[in-house]
Amino acid sequence: MGRLVYSTDQGRLCPDCNQAICQCQQLQQAGPGDGNVRISFETKGRKGKGATVIRGLPLAGTELKKLLKELKQKTSTGGAVKEGQLELQGDQRDKVLALLNKRGYPSVKLAGG
Repeated sequence: MGRLVYSTDQGRLCPDCNQAICQCQQLQQAGPGDGNVRISFETKGRKGKGATVIRGLPLAGTELKKLLKELKQKTSTGGAVKEGQLELQGDQRDKVLALLNKRGYPSVKLAGG
């Protein structure tokens, strides 16, 4: 009678190491960028509101969130991490370019029109 039939306690298991919280899966999903940092301004899919998108950062997980927090404070805007890229509200390309150059990212470029 004490047999466990179904439990959502662990969630999904990694097929490689069979653990509930798998480091190898988290690293693959977060995957750092290619190192060529590109800053663009996009309005597509945002109902006409623009956002500055930063791609290719060689950071993952908490480091990406720390950088986002700093950029949000320096630009006085909101933002989010989505699919390994940073999004800031509004056109912040020039400010972000200057801030990332100050932090020592060598290959920061403006992308798009």
